[in-house]
Amino acid sequence: MKKSLLAAALLSCTVAAQAADQSDASALAPVIVTATRTAITADEALSSVSVITRADIERLQPLSVPDLLAGLPGMSFANTGGYGQQTSLFMRGTNSTHTLLLVDGVRVASVSAGLAAFEQIPVEQIERIEIVRGPRSSLYGADAIGGVIQIFTRRGTRDGGLQPSFSVTTGSNNLLRGQAGLSGGSEHAWYNLGVGAQYTRGINACRIGAGVVFAGCFTDEPDRDAYRNKNLSASGGYRWDDGAELTGTWLRSLGEIHFDGSYQNRSRTLQQVAGSTFSFNPLEAWKTTLSVGQNLDRYDNYENRDFVGYIYSRRNQASWQNDLSVASNQLLTLGVDWQGEHIDSDTGFLASRRNNTGGYVQYQGTFGRNEVQLSARRDHNGQFGNHNTGAAAWGYRFEHGLRLSASYGSAFHAPTFNDLYYPYGSGNPDLKPEKSRSAELGLSQQQGTWNWALNAYQTRIDQLIALDSNYFPSNISKARIRGVEGQFGANLAGWRLQAYLGWLQPRNEDGGINDGRTLPRRPGRTARVDLDRRFGAFGVGATVNAAGRSYDDAANRHPLGGYASTDLRASWHFAPDWQVEARLANVFDRHYETVWYFNQPGRSAFLTLRYSPAGR
Repeated sequence: MKKSLLAAALLSCTVAAQAADQSDASALAPVIVTATRTAITADEALSSVSVITRADIERLQPLSVPDLLAGLPGMSFANTGGYGQQTSLFMRGTNSTHTLLLVDGVRVASVSAGLAAFEQIPVEQIERIEIVRGPRSSLYGADAIGGVIQIFTRRGTRDGGLQPSFSVTTGSNNLLRGQAGLSGGSEHAWYNLGVGAQYTRGINACRIGAGVVFAGCFTDEPDRDAYRNKNLSASGGYRWDDGAELTGTWLRSLGEIHFDGSYQNRSRTLQQVAGSTFSFNPLEAWKTTLSVGQNLDRYDNYENRDFVGYIYSRRNQASWQNDLSVASNQLLTLGVDWQGEHIDSDTGFLASRRNNTGGYVQYQGTFGRNEVQLSARRDHNGQFGNHNTGAAAWGYRFEHGLRLSASYGSAFHAPTFNDLYYPYGSGNPDLKPEKSRSAELGLSQQQGTWNWALNAYQTRIDQLIALDSNYFPSNISKARIRGVEGQFGANLAGWRLQAYLGWLQPRNEDGGINDGRTLPRRPGRTARVDLDRRFGAFGVGATVNAAGRSYDDAANRHPLGGYASTDLRASWHFAPDWQVEARLANVFDRHYETVWYFNQPGRSAFLTLRYSPAGR
């Protein structure tokens, strides 16, 4: 692990020195909306952000969203046994419920568990992903302690004509995946329709150590755990001559997951997201946006063929946002959000509904080389009363693209229904909401064909919710997370390099028996290097993803060893709009675990045929 991190660091430094001599051919920064809820360029954001485009997805050839995001700054995943299995994200060392996931602006997470099912979102239906690290509760309310991830589904184009697309993938563990789409548009309207399916025989999700009978998944089922998924998506929009615009999106994902368990070993899942937005300008300096959305989440559980139970959740949401240009380079945003949560299950919960209403205000201003962002929000939660959060960020631009930034923000998270009320002794109705305070210092530079960024941060969380040795949720009075993230990108002699390094220290500081211990499932060190190049119609690339040692439990009795995996990929544009892609994952067949006792896929090969017209 130490050698992998050192190699990544040396590679970054070597290429940086060479790239510094290249010509200054600057590229346009992508436009993002997640960082401030308004359209800005990525280099204007006073926070650490990443943008993944459709072109990036096709270049990297991932099979899932966690496969695509793993190893990016602040991102570590815990997976329980391969593709389609439950996957939790720990962004910047915070809890798996502390990252807000949006799909086309709609909140996505189970109301009962509070977890976003990243593994159930079909990567072939994604157009782009925006990642914002650091607290965002002052804009989005609860859950955004570690950051916000927004996924945008595929869109149509306004350049006219009907554009079909499709891809088919086959590979190891009997994997078969297909996707087809149809899009089009005109000067004012656009639309996109997509359908996809995936099947894999899977791997044995859970291992059992020698002499251990009831551990890990509490059963011994040495079989392959298959995964199936079917998905549909639709989106469209219309823009009038005066700038008013109406859009609608819909995504539905149906899954069937086999796993190892003592009283259930199969689930049928539903993830559905629908939303609509209408925006217009009542005055030249005033833009108003109205949006509504709904997220459905359902799990039907079985033991072999016998139905065991179900859990169903629904979240409705609505918002009204107003952007006012108060002066040159100064924008004032005011808005209100509402969401209603409902849960239904075959098990008895003491409560099944709650609402939250929040009002927020944000100011963005530029004064010469200085940039300022201020935001404040007040939420009223039906169970836990009022919560106030705020954030302040400042940036200063030096010569040659160098920028210094500093920020401070507070955030909160309300306990989930499972935390509070799950029956059979697993819920704790006395839990308190989690509250956090974060400070960050960043330095970045964009110069011609290369760029780099370095961010250091500290987050303190009061009343952090964690499971004790008996899997009973309780509040840890204090936790402290410190981290440093570095990233570097360059184009050199036709080669495209992206390198990331991370150091993390997530500590329990509650003064109890686990005081000073590392919070579970958070690797202390991470690194990733992506290297790609095109040779005419051919493309080649490689990714090295490494993570250091972590622990699976709060007492740090069960270590998870560090690992490094290597992926190789190639592509061939053998005809206009046609491409063949090949990927060899985990080339050296490394064995590692991100959750104690749960396996990860070994060496795997995949082959894809893709038809994608220009612009799609």
